[in-house]
Amino acid sequence: MTRLDRYLLSQLMALFGFFALVLVSVYWVNQAVRLFDRLISDGQTAWVVLEFTALTLPNVVRVVLPVAAFAAGVYAVNRASQDSELVVMQATGASPWRLAWPVAVFGLIVALMMTLLVHFLVPASRAQMADRQQQVTENVTARFLVEGSFQHPATGVTIYIRQISELGELLDIFLSDARAGSTRTTYTAERALIVPSDSGPKLVMFDGMAQTLRLSDQSLATMRFADFTYDIGALMSVSARSKRSIDEIMTVPILRAPDEVIAQTRQEPAALTRIVHQRLAQPLLAPAATLLGFSVLLLGGYSRFGLWRQIGGAIFGLIVLQFLTNAVDSATKSAPEAWWLHYVPAGTALSVTALLLWWSGRPRRRPRSATLPAEGVSA
Repeated sequence: MTRLDRYLLSQLMALFGFFALVLVSVYWVNQAVRLFDRLISDGQTAWVVLEFTALTLPNVVRVVLPVAAFAAGVYAVNRASQDSELVVMQATGASPWRLAWPVAVFGLIVALMMTLLVHFLVPASRAQMADRQQQVTENVTARFLVEGSFQHPATGVTIYIRQISELGELLDIFLSDARAGSTRTTYTAERALIVPSDSGPKLVMFDGMAQTLRLSDQSLATMRFADFTYDIGALMSVSARSKRSIDEIMTVPILRAPDEVIAQTRQEPAALTRIVHQRLAQPLLAPAATLLGFSVLLLGGYSRFGLWRQIGGAIFGLIVLQFLTNAVDSATKSAPEAWWLHYVPAGTALSVTALLLWWSGRPRRRPRSATLPAEGVSA
């Protein structure tokens, strides 16, 4: 790379870091506030809130990077125009295609960052968050078990615990279940534990008795037990995940073992193909948006008032690009076999960029009023 390329690239990277930091902070704080309200209301600690907000960070960065790259490209060109640097570069013979080279390299660097995010970091963070949400849900279930008072976690169910030991044991537990309507079962036990399982948390009672009253004839059946398991997860509408989301699985396992992924996610093969191509196309939006904004700003000449009209046109182009991306995502969800549509937004932006670079590189004719007539001019 020449000194000019390194200079432009350094300017773009510095501005990109600034805009990315600002946008990520704003977006992340907005999500953190919502998570804080929800988790604190559920009785979670500040450490759990911090963990959840950290797990949302990779997806926030993925969303913000193309916009930050676009803002860096537009701001760098506008500042170079105001400082007459762009005019000097063009006066030395640098064509729009030549000036676009470091911008393309910058876009590819951002695309590599996004590739790492969409294929590895974002799925890993979503999988970890899903597991932690399940654990937090089970903790919320345990929070309903309060010692020394009668609790009614569901209609027809009453639980009383005399004491909860420091080891987490529930001492002298009473549980009445009248949900069946025709029968009423009362469980009493000297101690109990809440045990997590694949199908949700279970209440394991030891050294107790179960009394079942049949309401039709008022008959009572009694059974003593050494240990008995009660599904408290189903009682409190808490159940383990029956399937994984495709967004929680990295791209490499999807390509290596698609049958296993289909069994885990219960998705059709076409849906797996769609998600893989969606992840492959997402990093292309960074160089496409950056080059689009750069090419639009090259259409304007030097002005003391800046390139505000071109900046407005570049922002409008970014909005159209995002609108097209959202439309493609919606279309492919209903028709997964049309996975090729994911490449249309980036391809369209790059095609428009090529057209604008060609147009800005055309020789511009001066107005006829600015030229002197060939006849009638004396020495």
